[in-house]
Amino acid sequence: MGARRSGREAALQMLFQLEASGARAPQVIELFWRASADADFEPDPEGRLYADTIVRGVADRLADVDKRIAAASQNWRLERMGRVDRNLLRMGTWELLAQKDVPRAVVIDEAVELAKSYGTEDSSGFVNGVLDRVASDLGRTDDDKATKAGPKSGGGGGKGPA
Repeated sequence: MGARRSGREAALQMLFQLEASGARAPQVIELFWRASADADFEPDPEGRLYADTIVRGVADRLADVDKRIAAASQNWRLERMGRVDRNLLRMGTWELLAQKDVPRAVVIDEAVELAKSYGTEDSSGFVNGVLDRVASDLGRTDDDKATKAGPKSGGGGGKGPA
């Protein structure tokens, strides 16, 4: 598993915990990595850094991220979404907003793959559709600069660089 993919997986777990506990991001991050070390789970340093960056980024921009998800998810209020789906959408939306080096297709594909692993039977299609609308609303296209630059090292599998 690539560094960013393992980072996204850890970030999803932390975002889930952040929402469930009501704790602040730095506390959740610290507790997660402490518990992970006890469980002999330690992603490489790049994956850990990416996970921490996602969690802090989503927490810092939560109102903006949620507003964009709400605008793109017709007939679905955030509070009615499953917790896994909602946090995958938050992670993907934040990546689309803040990680311009990650192509649109990669952000969406990575979120869809995590939805298949952690969500319900309908999660992958739902996450795909909402993130596609968010990306379009943001003007992110498959012609993103990062796509033209070619693959980067540390990819997380899927359809392109992660």
